[in-house]
Amino acid sequence: MEQMLGAFQSDLSSISSEIRTLQEQSGAMNIRLRNRQAVRGKLGELVDGLIVPSALITAILEAPVTEPRFLEQLQELDAKAAAVREQEARGTAACADVRGILDRLRVKAVTKIREFILQKIYSFRKPMTNYQIPQTALLKYRFFYQFLLGNERATAKEIRDEYVETLSKIYLSYYRSYLGRLMKVQYPFEALFRSQHYALLDNSCREYLFICEFFVVSGSAAHELFNAVMGRTLSMTLKHLESYLTDCYDAIAVFLCIHIVLRFRNIAAKRDVPALDRYWEQVLALLWPRFELILEMNVQSVRSTDPQRLGGLDTRPHYITRRYAEFSSALVSINQTIPNERTMQLLGQLQVEVENFVLRVAAEFSSRKEQLVFLINNYDMMLGVLMERAADDSKEVESFQQLLNARTQEFIEELLSPPFGGLVAFVKEAEALIERGQAERLRGEEARVTQLIRGFGSSWKSSVESLSQDVMRSFTNFRNGTSIIQGALTQLIQLYHRFHRVLSQPQLRALPARAELINIHHLMVELKKHKPNF
Repeated sequence: MEQMLGAFQSDLSSISSEIRTLQEQSGAMNIRLRNRQAVRGKLGELVDGLIVPSALITAILEAPVTEPRFLEQLQELDAKAAAVREQEARGTAACADVRGILDRLRVKAVTKIREFILQKIYSFRKPMTNYQIPQTALLKYRFFYQFLLGNERATAKEIRDEYVETLSKIYLSYYRSYLGRLMKVQYPFEALFRSQHYALLDNSCREYLFICEFFVVSGSAAHELFNAVMGRTLSMTLKHLESYLTDCYDAIAVFLCIHIVLRFRNIAAKRDVPALDRYWEQVLALLWPRFELILEMNVQSVRSTDPQRLGGLDTRPHYITRRYAEFSSALVSINQTIPNERTMQLLGQLQVEVENFVLRVAAEFSSRKEQLVFLINNYDMMLGVLMERAADDSKEVESFQQLLNARTQEFIEELLSPPFGGLVAFVKEAEALIERGQAERLRGEEARVTQLIRGFGSSWKSSVESLSQDVMRSFTNFRNGTSIIQGALTQLIQLYHRFHRVLSQPQLRALPARAELINIHHLMVELKKHKPNF
């Protein structure tokens, strides 16, 4: 039994050893299997990357470039070529088996793409009536150029150079012809300028965005390529503008052109096209100095004007002030959209000279009343024109409003002086005595006061009637004349009310002539009948 059990134990040990051996062999076999599977996957990927399918060969050799399958297989060819270059860098010997066929396919694809794109570029040379080059039609073939960049840079450069050469000539020819035809049209210059630059803006934005997308450029490279295409056209446009401005004295047209440029610059920024930034700066560098020069010439012209050389004068608004009002209001209304301080300074200088001119002309009239009528008519006319276009709180409106109010008040006093000057003088003297505590001195004025009461009562109606007619004859603006009459009547009522208060003083309260005073409310009712309605 002991021998049997010993043999059995020996057999068990042998079996355990064999099991361990089998386990080790099984693990080694699993490792070899996994390694072979990994190699098979890598090898499969390599083989798939190197194999050139017949569909690819057929499409590249036979299919027209406009067919979708040509583009699909071209992308596949590009991927195959990239994979082969990568494997060659790793030293894969199998690449030599497919290098020849890939090179032949690449040459064929490059040849077909080159002929197609050049044909498209040459087609742009055909006359077009709308001056819009259809280069954006190439965008759906932009992978063709990307393929050339990756596989045949010399051909890619040839196509880009040919595009630049062709398009730069086309743009220059089209814009020279368009500009020549445009300048023959009887429009104001600012309208022609807007049409010309809107076309330039639209085509430049389209061109810049096309260049960035098709030729795969950005930043400074995109700017350089854009300038190569559009540079000659932009230079020609600048020279034409510079030539026109040399003999241009229309400040409003130039100022409108400045604001057109400012708006078009904003449009280009919204379209994310910075390529025109330098051009806008160059245009403004031509427009601003010319505009300032014209304004300064206007300032100097008004400053040097001699009223005595202007012929016969009357109290109506002068033609120079009317021209100034229309000119200034136009510039002010334009400037309100995009304010410019330098413009306001120049307009301020012009306004000062116009105000001085009006005063010089007014000095030519012999009587102060005529001078005031002339000043009021001119201030009112300029204010009316300015208020039609400028904001009510603009400096020009505020300045002329103050001048008009001051001269109107002075005219009312001048108007009331002949018929009611004695009453005005007495009221001012009496109020001064009362204020100084010298009211007792009024006792010696009974005769004077009696004469004033009776004189006013007998003549005020005819005086007011004559005053109203005089005002309406003197002022060209009926509304302004009505306002002046209303102001004069209001001041007359206030004057007579003050006269009543003076006569209520103890020193004059017992004066018999007080019974002949006209009741204030009665006077107000009667004066309303003399108020003209227009």
